[in-house]
Amino acid sequence: MFPGGGQPNMQQLLQQAQKMQQDLAAAQEELARTEVDGQAGGGLVKATVTGSGELRALVIDPKAVDPEDTETLADLVVAAVQAANENAQALQQQKLGPLAQGLGGGSGIPGLPF
Repeated sequence: MFPGGGQPNMQQLLQQAQKMQQDLAAAQEELARTEVDGQAGGGLVKATVTGSGELRALVIDPKAVDPEDTETLADLVVAAVQAANENAQALQQQKLGPLAQGLGGGSGIPGLPF
C-alpha cells in the first residue's frame, strides 16, 4: 500500500491534510463572495444570494405588486429566494465537491476529522 512497504510518512500526510483544509477554506471564502441569482414569475421577482446562501438583494418588478393580492407576491418572493438558494447549492457542489471528497474520502488516520 505504501511505497517501499513501510509506514506512511506522517509529516507528508499532515501536510497534505493541511493543504486540503486550506483549499477548502479558500473555496468557502470564494463562495461567500460570489453572488448567484434566482427568479420567479418569469423574472418579476429576482433574488440574489451569495454562494453560501446569504440573501443580498431582492428586486420586485412593479407589475408583480397587486395590493389586492399580496399572497401571490409573497409566493413569488419565496420561490425566487428558493431558486437562488438552489443555484447557490449547485455552486457549492461544484466548488466544494472535489475538496470535500478529498477530505471525506478518509485519510485513514483515526481521530482526524477528514
